[in-house]
Amino acid sequence: MNIVLLGAPGAGKGTQAAKLVEDCGLCHISTGDILRAAVKNQTPLGVKAKGFMDAGELVPDDLIIDLMKERIQQPDTEKGVILDGFPRTTTQAVALDTMLAELERPLNAALLIDVDFEVIVKRLTSRRMCKECGHIGTAADAQCPACGGEMYQRDDDNEATVRNRLDVYEKSTAPLIDYYRGCDLLVTIDGDRDVDVVYADVKQALGL
Repeated sequence: MNIVLLGAPGAGKGTQAAKLVEDCGLCHISTGDILRAAVKNQTPLGVKAKGFMDAGELVPDDLIIDLMKERIQQPDTEKGVILDGFPRTTTQAVALDTMLAELERPLNAALLIDVDFEVIVKRLTSRRMCKECGHIGTAADAQCPACGGEMYQRDDDNEATVRNRLDVYEKSTAPLIDYYRGCDLLVTIDGDRDVDVVYADVKQALGL
């Protein structure tokens, strides 16, 4: 099973992806992880990508596609993949369709974890992280529940930054949602509920 994972920052995509990986043996692939691994391993594509990254430029679509193709053919993807952070544009989505067709591994679904933006703003601005162990808690935690360390708010969890990230997401991803709806692949799940309830719906929607 091959899935594209869609959803705003803070919608809970990572949590649902982790459950699918654990239960179904799917391989969770994020663009950032692929780029970092390719650069670290100094693969020919990684060396090319590093040139753009070092210059502070976006890695071009065709290079991302080539990296993705290389990654999807590795042994740990046999049971299927969850693509996270890719595609980011309809151009990338079309290229992905072509690539998967060539590999005879078509996309089964584009899974959208949908949460109201105001809920996400409240969720992320109340998030706190432990300076000692990295535990993620909430503003209600005076001390880390895991190790007793000091809790703090990350710079990117302030309201202005969160709203900006959501604005960027909406502009870039809205066309993608329409694209997959047009392909009859879009599966929308209400993410503003208990994690396990959301996951039960995800499994049912995907026929698992």
